[in-house]
Amino acid sequence: MSQSQTISLAETAQTTTFSIILAVSFCHFLNDLMQTLLASIYPLLKRDYGLDFWQIGLLTMAFQVTASLLQPVIGLYTDKRPLPYSLPVGMASTLVGLFILAYAGSYLFLLLGACMIGLGSAIFHPESSRVARMASGGRYGLAQSVFQVGGNFGSAVGPLLAAFIVVPRGQGSVAWFSAAAFIGMIVLWQVSSWYSGVHRASAGRAAPNFTLPFPRGRTQSALVVLALLVFTKNIYNASFASYYTFYVIERFQVSVQDAQLMLFVFLGAAAVGTVIGGPMGDRYGSKAVIWFSILGVLPFTLALPYVGFEATIVLSAIIGLVLSSAFPAIVVFAQELVPGRVGMIAGIFFGFAFGMGGIAAAVLGTIADAKGITFVYQICSYLPLLGLLTVFLPDMKEAHARAS
Repeated sequence: MSQSQTISLAETAQTTTFSIILAVSFCHFLNDLMQTLLASIYPLLKRDYGLDFWQIGLLTMAFQVTASLLQPVIGLYTDKRPLPYSLPVGMASTLVGLFILAYAGSYLFLLLGACMIGLGSAIFHPESSRVARMASGGRYGLAQSVFQVGGNFGSAVGPLLAAFIVVPRGQGSVAWFSAAAFIGMIVLWQVSSWYSGVHRASAGRAAPNFTLPFPRGRTQSALVVLALLVFTKNIYNASFASYYTFYVIERFQVSVQDAQLMLFVFLGAAAVGTVIGGPMGDRYGSKAVIWFSILGVLPFTLALPYVGFEATIVLSAIIGLVLSSAFPAIVVFAQELVPGRVGMIAGIFFGFAFGMGGIAAAVLGTIADAKGITFVYQICSYLPLLGLLTVFLPDMKEAHARAS
């Protein structure tokens, strides 16, 4: 690499590189679209394999716990030894998982396919989150929002594709989406080349001196609070991702396709909320957005189990919009609490989100078998009360003022 190319790459890393942010957002779209296919075909798998709700929950758990256990480990390792070209490898794992799901002849192979998709997520999320932050030029909330909204839109589109492609054509059509994984591998190879170039350009510089903005004890307690807030958000999201279609089918006697469209309303609103959350965090502070997002959604979650068909659609959209705005703010807040550990923090919070969602799906499935699917939404409606824990988060504006 010439000296001028090295200087150019170093300067690029200090400015907002939207082409790279949009590239990882696009791949996040593909990644989460393929992941959502699993949950979207649950009614099909339940019918064809004669599954109980606890077995549906175990499928979600296999995918999400695999991702959650590996993400922090991968993030911590790559904080010390970056692996730029691991990104297309992760997408290849997802491709293999899709083929296994498409041609699985038994429940055991369904579990294996779910685990392979989870492994792909474990590799993709911490490293692509790091790339988004590297390309942010200091606009961390914006970069996280753009990166995450790709995943939200992928999660929203997945049920639509399942409704109009997989449901009418059968389980084997899941293999068609391997083309999306292949496209993702090509794009991520280009992103990895940029990432590798920036890493080489900065290799000769002195390592930055990362200092915790608060005492260690206060930092640890703040991370615990943020983890509990993610816990709240993702248990509620798990109730939608795994069981909302069953809920509306049972309560309102809609078709499977109509249920998938109703799930799309929730997931599409969540994508919009993610776009809003990051820039709001940059402007008003992450703590303010967390207050608004988690505690502010409480009146709507409390009302949802008791309203009619049309109101259910409206409330699900409001809940998706408000609740999803918290996650970019939470990730940015945590990365500022522990500077220099971008991959580890991204791995922990994305992994924790997956893990809690997976465990919650299994537990909620057992509850649904015992008490009914409506009862699940009645007990989950109180979860946003944990948003009151936000009062224990430190003021990052105070830390920024001291640092400056």
